[in-house]
Amino acid sequence: MTDNVAAIVLAAGQGTRMKSDLPKVLHPVAGQPMIQHVLTAVAGANADPVVVVVAPDSDRVTDAVAPHRTAVQEIPRGTGDAARAALGTLGARDGTVLIVFGDTPLVTAGTLRRMVARRQEEDAPAVVVLGFHTESPGRYGRLVEDGEERLLRIVEAPDATEEEKAITLCNGGIMAVDAGRLPDLLGRLQPANAQGEFYLTDIVALAREDGAGAAVIRVEHLETMGVDSRAGLARAEAAMQTRLREAAMASGVTLVAPETVFLSADTEIGRDTVIDPHVVIAPGVRIGQGVAVRAFSHLERAIVGDGAIVGPYARLRPGADIGAGAHVGNFVEIKNASLGDGAKANHLSYVGDATVGAAANIGAGTITCNYDGFDKHRTEIGPGAFIGSNTALVAPLTVAAGAIIGAGSTITRSVDADAIAVERADQKTVPGAAARLRDRKRRDRSS
Repeated sequence: MTDNVAAIVLAAGQGTRMKSDLPKVLHPVAGQPMIQHVLTAVAGANADPVVVVVAPDSDRVTDAVAPHRTAVQEIPRGTGDAARAALGTLGARDGTVLIVFGDTPLVTAGTLRRMVARRQEEDAPAVVVLGFHTESPGRYGRLVEDGEERLLRIVEAPDATEEEKAITLCNGGIMAVDAGRLPDLLGRLQPANAQGEFYLTDIVALAREDGAGAAVIRVEHLETMGVDSRAGLARAEAAMQTRLREAAMASGVTLVAPETVFLSADTEIGRDTVIDPHVVIAPGVRIGQGVAVRAFSHLERAIVGDGAIVGPYARLRPGADIGAGAHVGNFVEIKNASLGDGAKANHLSYVGDATVGAAANIGAGTITCNYDGFDKHRTEIGPGAFIGSNTALVAPLTVAAGAIIGAGSTITRSVDADAIAVERADQKTVPGAAARLRDRKRRDRSS
């Protein structure tokens, strides 16, 4: 198969049903804009160059798809017109042009490669269309084939006869087209339909008129799913989560209750890691091997080393770097901070803008006071240091290796290696005072 593949990504739709100020193709699925999933699939089919067709004043989409080039569809006149808008940017070429939609996040690189391979087979059909079967074809365009499964034409639902409406093989939208023929096919499109638009689908019939073939690659309906509403976005999210969970488990990860674990498109998890129920993994997370992520934990833009334990009810915020064998326990929050190998923060602590050395222990209720109302400051805790419970470490501050901080202290000055630092008022005990207080209270209530 030749590598001479280019792609046009149609992303000029207004997405009015989304009822959003955010362009439709930038709505996230599994923590990633829909169009980024499409671009990843296109890259997996070795498409280069890629031209993204956008609406006027779509700077956010243009920025999101960079460094890919964009072309503007000035007036929304249908998918055929949108594809035509890309031709000047794409330039004359041979090979195959993939035409895909920016709101189909579930399409895979494998499917696009199959389409390109079919387009480049010996009989070289001019157009290859992605199709799917459904018993409820509804508003989908119908793929009309002859008795030998050669594609004759695509009929949009509003223009279909009753006989054509009974066809269950439907148009998935995506095409692979002979690059040399594409400009002529698009140039001959006419808005002779109920919508008054230039239908991309009409190029199949035009190619047949020229004596060129057309073919169908069949996939499951799910892969062709377009998103044009919030409900559709939720369905795409659910489908993508199922795909990501299955891939994780196939790679050697245990998900105790898969349906309750939410992953991101870029999540990396090593083998023999166990993830308990109700865990959310946002973008930018890399988890090593043999890790335990316990229930109700939330991780985002964080790294977790081999054999570490996270949770339950832990929060790893951006910049958290958890070393091998380290423990992050109940209601512990880590932000822009590293825990060295074997370090422990097991209970009710906040560690932010800090470096915690190997085998250090962070006692329950410890807080790194990293913000003074104007600037953030760092706390450095050396290897083997012991921070007693309910300690406030007021940054900037260093607690050197092997130092011990007494419980209940507010530490404002750096502590040398192997030193003990305690900062709290002397305890005062008054014998019998509690009984006398209770007696006085009882007398006051009875008087």
